[in-house]
Amino acid sequence: MTTTDRAFPGPVDYLDQRTGLGSAIKTFARKIFPDHWSFLLGEIALYSFVVLLISGVFLTMFFVPSMNETVYHGAWASMQGVKMSEAFKSTLDLSFEVRGGLLMRQIHHWAALLFMAAIVTHMMRVFFTGAFRKPREVNWVIGFVLMILGLAAGFSGYSLPDDVLSGNGLRITDGVVRAIPIIGSYMSYFIFGGEFPGTQLIPRLFTVHVLLVPGLILALVGLHLFFVVLHKHTQYPGSGRTDKNVVGFPLFPIYVAKAGGFFFIVFGVIALLAALFTINPVWNYGPYDPSPISAGAQPDWYMLFLEGALRLTPGQLEVVIAGFTIPFNILIPAMIVPGILFTALAAYPFIEAYATGDKREHHVLDRPRNVPVRTSSGVALLTAFLILMLAGSNDIIATQFDLSINDITNVFRVMLFVGPVIAFWITKRTCLALQRKDRELVLHGHETGTIVRFASGEYIEVHKPLDEHERWLRVNYDAHRPLEIAPAEDSRGVLRKGYRRDRFRQRVSRFFYEDRVEPVTPAELAAAQSHGAHDQLATSPDVPQVESKPVGGGQHLIAPISQVRPDERNL
Repeated sequence: MTTTDRAFPGPVDYLDQRTGLGSAIKTFARKIFPDHWSFLLGEIALYSFVVLLISGVFLTMFFVPSMNETVYHGAWASMQGVKMSEAFKSTLDLSFEVRGGLLMRQIHHWAALLFMAAIVTHMMRVFFTGAFRKPREVNWVIGFVLMILGLAAGFSGYSLPDDVLSGNGLRITDGVVRAIPIIGSYMSYFIFGGEFPGTQLIPRLFTVHVLLVPGLILALVGLHLFFVVLHKHTQYPGSGRTDKNVVGFPLFPIYVAKAGGFFFIVFGVIALLAALFTINPVWNYGPYDPSPISAGAQPDWYMLFLEGALRLTPGQLEVVIAGFTIPFNILIPAMIVPGILFTALAAYPFIEAYATGDKREHHVLDRPRNVPVRTSSGVALLTAFLILMLAGSNDIIATQFDLSINDITNVFRVMLFVGPVIAFWITKRTCLALQRKDRELVLHGHETGTIVRFASGEYIEVHKPLDEHERWLRVNYDAHRPLEIAPAEDSRGVLRKGYRRDRFRQRVSRFFYEDRVEPVTPAELAAAQSHGAHDQLATSPDVPQVESKPVGGGQHLIAPISQVRPDERNL
């Protein structure tokens, strides 16, 4: 035993006796986690945030969060002698005069994009599989707040360089704030420290970006992971997997090794993107000037839906009430509609629980096809999000494809209302069709494309029965039915108290679960197996020698040779 081996146990034992960490670490290390690639989406978000913190500390050492004017004399020749803010000058110095500064800037920006993409994709996985159900409703809300904080972090960091592109975004923000009736102008003065653009915004955004938002994200990430461990991880449906067990591997050493390696993979991909693909070249935009507005000015992808909503809203939606102008052309797309959608998204677990009346704990995930309305709602929301993103780039689409920007805008206006409805209907019908296909597979098995003729002249298609694992996946799920309520009147003919509330809840439940396909029951399965047992005769060793002939589109006619007449052998 080396000196190090003898010295190490002492401090560890000392610490364990005074903190009790040993038992906690042992319990945590033995925690079982299921294994599936989609669970890595949350890890990508976590590791991207770690990269953001590391690169952000480096950038903070060189960035000057000041709007004081200065004259540039530096490495970028085209900006020589140009007046700009110290924030923009420090960004140029960081890009061209600090060793590795440009790489770190781009690592920070790419990590921010990946962070938001991973959060959104992770929430999609949680939504479509029903991982938000009891007891994880609070954790869903925490994840939703993390997404909003990610938007705030991205917007505040995107605006710090004080270039033309970010300044245009701040100009839009000022317009949205001023659109708030009565208090809008006061709030704008408060945020910007005076008339836009003011002199205080960049220092305030810097504080929000490097202190307030990261601190909140760190706290909520810790709380989010605590709930994951407390409630145990969800798992995908399969044979042997129930709400009372977890099928997987222990945290240590398997997942510790995987997590460590995966962190460096994520870091490496971000570094590769930053080294090969330029992003946010502020030196091409120049310092912010409130007067010019250029085409092709779009924010990062996660804010593009707001840009698209503003572009699609007609400008005539303004009314004057008691001397106050109410600009609905700004309030509706920038505040009212996003507020309703975000509130509905945060409250969805409680809405679905209200519709089902289900109060059980759920640790096994849903297959999206088995909850058609939820899946269809998610697809409809994503369709609207995609349309708004495309609308936010309508000028680029117009110039690249030589189209009329007015025609493009009108098409997107129609698509915004029609597209989600069509997507909802198609997705719902597809889910129901897939459920019916599952029933058919459970009852009859897989089609083999083989037809058998019996001595009696009967023709059947041979089916391959499902194994236990395939059958379990297709029958072991909850098929919720619309809620039943008590009659409107009691035994004395008096209207029952609370009937209208119950009636509304029943309507919500019917919207979710009236169209459904019931899973196969054991009685149905037994009846189908007894009725269709002869479907497997062609694979039985008792069947005599058979002859196979192609029939139609690739199928084969198989019949015992003794039963095939000479004139039938050339079919």
